[in-house]
Amino acid sequence: MNAVLSRNASRTDHRAIHARQQSAWASGDYAAVGNVLQIVSEELCETVKLCQDERVLDVATGTFHASHAAARRWCEVTAAACASDMTPRTSARMEAEALGVRFVDGDAEALPFADQSFDAVISAFGTMFAVDQDRAASEMIRVVRRGRRIGLANWTPDGFIGQLFATVARHMPPGSSGASPFLWGTTERLEELFGAYGPIWASRKQVTLRSRTPMDWVDKLRSTYLPVQKVFTLLDADRKRTMRAELLELVARFNRAKDGTMVVDSAYLEVVISRR
Repeated sequence: MNAVLSRNASRTDHRAIHARQQSAWASGDYAAVGNVLQIVSEELCETVKLCQDERVLDVATGTFHASHAAARRWCEVTAAACASDMTPRTSARMEAEALGVRFVDGDAEALPFADQSFDAVISAFGTMFAVDQDRAASEMIRVVRRGRRIGLANWTPDGFIGQLFATVARHMPPGSSGASPFLWGTTERLEELFGAYGPIWASRKQVTLRSRTPMDWVDKLRSTYLPVQKVFTLLDADRKRTMRAELLELVARFNRAKDGTMVVDSAYLEVVISRR
C-alpha cells in the first residue's frame, strides 16, 4: 500500500460525488435505523477500551452516539463532521455538548487537526461513507498517536443494511456514487486501507432493528431517511411501488419475527486498528 496520502492531493474526481452525498446526508433523520446506533457505540467504546481523560475524536459523528458513549467514559471528546450535516440535528448536538463534547467542522477526508493529536479515533457507520476512502483512512491514521488505536463500526455488504443500500442503488441514476462504502465491512478492504499502519482486529457482530410491522418500518425509512427519500423523489409512481415492494421483500428475507412484527438482525464489523 502506498504511504499516507498527501492532504493536498487532488480530489477532482470525487467532488461531484461528494457534493451529491453531502446533499443526501445533510438533512437526514436517522429515525429508521438510528435507535440501534447507541448500542453499537457503547460496545465499540468498550472494545477500544477508552479510559478517563483520553483525547478521543469521533469522525463523521452523525447523531453523536459514539461521542455520547465516549463522553460517558469521562473522555475528552471532539466530534468532527461537516457543519451542514448537523443543521437538522441541533438537539442532538446540544445534548452532546452538555456531556462536554466539543464540535468541530471537519471533513473526514481533511481533518483539521495536527498529526498525532488523539489517543483514540472512533467512527460508528460514519467514515465508511467518505467518498475518497483512502484519504479518509489515512487522515484517521495521521491524527491518532503512535501506539494508540482506531475503532470502527462498519456495515457489511451482505448484511441487512448493506443489502438495503444495494436495493436502493438499483434505482439510482448511473454514476451517482463512487466505490461502495460497504467495502469497509470486509477484512480485505480494511487491510488495503490500514494494513500498512499496524495490526487489525475485526469481529463480525449484529444489531437488531425492530418495528411494529415491516410496512411501518419501510414507510418510516421512505419518509425520514434522506438517502432513501431522495431516491424515491426521482421515481415515477410505478417505480416507487416497485422499490417499496423490493424493500418489503428484503425485510421479509431477513425478518425472524413470526407474529407480524419486524425483528431484523443487521451484520456489521467491529474493528480496532493499533497504529505502530
